[in-house]
Amino acid sequence: MKTKLLLVAVPLFIAGAFFSVFNSETDMYSETARVLKPIDGCVFMTVMGEQSSEDFNIYKNDENLNMSVRDGLSWLSKAQLPNGGYGAGSHSAQDILDPHAVKADPATTAMVGMAFMRSGNTVKKGVYSKNLKQAINYLLETVEDTPKDNPYITEVRNTQIQTKLGQNIDAVLTAQFFSNLLDRNLEGVDKKRVARCLDICVAKIQQGTDAMGRQNGAGWAGVLQSGLANSALEAADAVGAEVDKEVLDRTRTYQKDNFDEKTGDVNTADGAGVMLYAVSGSVRASAKEARKAEEALNKAKKAGKLDRDAPVTVDNLMKSGYSEEEAMEYNASYNVYNAAKATAQRQDVLNGFGNNGGEEFLSFLQTGESLAVNKDKDWKKWYDDMSGRILKIQNNDGSWNGHHCITSPVFCTATSLLLLTVENDIEYLRKVGE
Repeated sequence: MKTKLLLVAVPLFIAGAFFSVFNSETDMYSETARVLKPIDGCVFMTVMGEQSSEDFNIYKNDENLNMSVRDGLSWLSKAQLPNGGYGAGSHSAQDILDPHAVKADPATTAMVGMAFMRSGNTVKKGVYSKNLKQAINYLLETVEDTPKDNPYITEVRNTQIQTKLGQNIDAVLTAQFFSNLLDRNLEGVDKKRVARCLDICVAKIQQGTDAMGRQNGAGWAGVLQSGLANSALEAADAVGAEVDKEVLDRTRTYQKDNFDEKTGDVNTADGAGVMLYAVSGSVRASAKEARKAEEALNKAKKAGKLDRDAPVTVDNLMKSGYSEEEAMEYNASYNVYNAAKATAQRQDVLNGFGNNGGEEFLSFLQTGESLAVNKDKDWKKWYDDMSGRILKIQNNDGSWNGHHCITSPVFCTATSLLLLTVENDIEYLRKVGE
């Protein structure tokens, strides 16, 4: 199934039928609602280096993967709120892990909806088709009910996701969800209604983009909101939405400029001082243009215009048909992509903030998505390694949660599932990169 977008990426669980341990939904949620404390199933602890992840790729096999995805989806289905939405909870009450004790918010609902789609569900088929349909209705109604003069798509404020990523993150992630939905062309979905709501989200994103290409209302790790906004605009453009190319170029430039491919320096001013957050955005923003540079070069080689071993340079890109200005731009993107990709996978960079938080998951997702967009040969190795780490550390109830900033088990579980099932969305991601 297609939604395998790393959107937000967080691995799934090796737990088998752990739900049988709980006799009722009440028991399950009372278990997850305990005061925050380090637990064996915390994805962030392992990925961040607090627990060893050496040789975890051995856990990445079909049986473990399928069991983890199964249990994660089951947990999410029970976490849905009566209005069809899902919530991460407020920044002021991060210790509340009961998914039924929080308000629904679009950002979290969009992540869960993408996890259901990427796992093969449609509005008419699949174990969780009803959950997906209700989530879609919640998002459509939320966007449609938003006053035109509201800079955001929701009246719900002070969520964990907004505070840590940025005030416009709901429009950003909902736009990604709607783009995925339109790309699937699912039977039973009102495509014109979805397209109208996608246009509203795109307008909010573009209105919220400043002269440098950043999203206004940045949170603790605002560079991630801006990076995801760039991805959202690219995805919307790929499915035919009206996207201002000048705004899209600004968002790409801002992300790419956070990384200096010559020195390896990373600007972390908008990323809470954490290199991982900034560099993952640089990789994602440069992936599409890096792919175009390689494809143009390969075409020129086949046509006999260049030697088979000719590298990507400004001169060779000009011989491939680009103007000097275009060649300089694509060459810079190619260099940023490859240098930032290597930096993003360094162990010291993967350590992120130093302990567990949803920001790390999103950063990993952006890096993996970038590799898929660029048709990078390193994609498979990255996926097996990251998935193996996460499969090992699923909570016994089928969920994941963080231990700093974004602690929500709903948001973290959805992100993990997106990461584990990203292979289902390779075709879509590569279309975004065309």
